[in-house]
Amino acid sequence: MSHFTTTMPTMKEIEQWIFRKMQEEFARAMKQVLEALDQQILEQRDRERYRVKDERETSVNTVFGNVRFKRRLYCDRRSGKHVYLLDQLLQFEGRGKVSPHLEETAIAFASQGPSYRDSAKRLEQLLGYNVLSHQAIREKLMERAQQPMPAVKRRAARVLFVEVDGLYTKLQRSKKRGMENAIAVVHEGWEKNGKRVQLKNKQHYLHTSGGDFWEGFGDFLVERYEIDENTWLVVNGDGAAWIGECTSYFHQCLYMLDRFHVARDLKRFVGHLPQVWETVRRSLAKQDAAALMAVLEGVSEQEIAEENRKDWKPYKRFLKRHEKH
Repeated sequence: MSHFTTTMPTMKEIEQWIFRKMQEEFARAMKQVLEALDQQILEQRDRERYRVKDERETSVNTVFGNVRFKRRLYCDRRSGKHVYLLDQLLQFEGRGKVSPHLEETAIAFASQGPSYRDSAKRLEQLLGYNVLSHQAIREKLMERAQQPMPAVKRRAARVLFVEVDGLYTKLQRSKKRGMENAIAVVHEGWEKNGKRVQLKNKQHYLHTSGGDFWEGFGDFLVERYEIDENTWLVVNGDGAAWIGECTSYFHQCLYMLDRFHVARDLKRFVGHLPQVWETVRRSLAKQDAAALMAVLEGVSEQEIAEENRKDWKPYKRFLKRHEKH
């Protein structure tokens, strides 16, 4: 091994380099495809109706980076308005600067919490460039929630799974430190898509109006599902008091602590204790609350890292209050 130089790139560096090269190739290919489509429109358009006015460059952020391309602006002789026929063909508002797929990804990240700022950072870490600000992500989510829903036939549902969280946004140039929007992700279970597992008929509810969250969410469900006294709701949350109120609003409601949050918090406290942490992991996987609490009761305050000791007893009390969840 002594003949190898110390300048050999690491696996991480190679992966990052190849990913950036793929982004560059994607941007070039996307530009070629879009401009080829625009050329095709030019040749096949209704010449009596659409007159070419100009060719302009624009750019759009995508999951593979920023793509710059040229498209033609037309004058519609019938309406007197100026239109980009490429935008109409693609069902895309070209001035939006964000591709539909990237927007969907940002909204999906935001719906998973814990904050819009965290969603923006995760997007930047994943894609390698500053995609959307946390404020822009919030605005996109608000726009999506405020779009009128098309009339749909209500679905029959015996069990609905609900992921609920509060998304916190810091406010700049405001006396308020921040604001929290409550969001729920509703689905009908899990289904296989090839080797992957995805949520079945996933829908988002963002509480933007005044009043109680669960009342608004109840109206949202009634519009989309055949809800009756036999319909079960399985609600997953982080233990916030307002989320736990779900059981008083619905006939059949099972409230559960989100095991992702519980595991994350417990790893901070006992992750450095191998035997304890292994028992914690197995207990969470089996949903064995008694075994979980038993092992945690055996952990003394002195075994917890000094910076976490003041939070240890309150967190154990929190888990004890939610043991049935």
